[in-house]
Amino acid sequence: MKHSHGGHGSHDHAKMMGHAAHTHHAGHSMGKQVAAGTMASAAVNTGGKLMSKITKHPALVFGLGVVAGYMVFKYRKEIIASTTKAVDASKDFVLNQKENLEDIVAESKEEG
Repeated sequence: MKHSHGGHGSHDHAKMMGHAAHTHHAGHSMGKQVAAGTMASAAVNTGGKLMSKITKHPALVFGLGVVAGYMVFKYRKEIIASTTKAVDASKDFVLNQKENLEDIVAESKEEG
């Protein structure tokens, strides 16, 4: 009788070890989420401090605006072309999805 109890005990031990491994894996995932949240919080905090320093120097803000405006003006053709491509691609995607949906509806009507 002791022999069967010993076998049963080792089965429980293996079950507990499996549970412990699962808990460790869940804790590892949670650790990654906490680390990512901490990094995001630090980035927002740093960005806020940087923006508050920049706003105290109006000449710097003006200079950044001039640089941004120049870059947009210099690369306006490329920006317009890429925007047009993106709009065309999204239109094609929507038309494709509409056609797929119409096909599915037509097939379901034929089956019914």
